[in-house]
Order: sequence, then structure tokens, then C-alpha cells
Amino acid sequence: MLAIVAAVLFGLALIFDLAGVAVQMITSQFLVTAGLLCVALYLGGVGSRSVGRRRSRR
Repeated sequence: MLAIVAAVLFGLALIFDLAGVAVQMITSQFLVTAGLLCVALYLGGVGSRSVGRRRSRR
């Protein structure tokens, strides 16, 4: 999920940069930083739904 959020943020940053749009605090640099944060959290394992190992009964 965080990887998808990062991809959306990077896409918005690209569009903002190409169009030259800056809305007060939300600039392309801010979106790139937020995207990198999401990628770092994703690679760090934050937000994963793995609860643990499931043991099968025999």
C-alpha cells in the first residue's frame, strides 16, 4: 500500500514540476520527499500485514 502511495506522490511531483505549479506548501520537492519517505517505510516493512507464521495442525 505504501508503494502505491509513493508512486502517486512521485506522479504528482512530476506533474507539478512539469507544469510549474506550487500550491503554498505543497511543491514538487515536498511530494518527492514524502514519496521517498513512503518508499523507505515500505522497504522497512512498516504496514505489512504479515502477522507471523501459521502453524499447520497435523
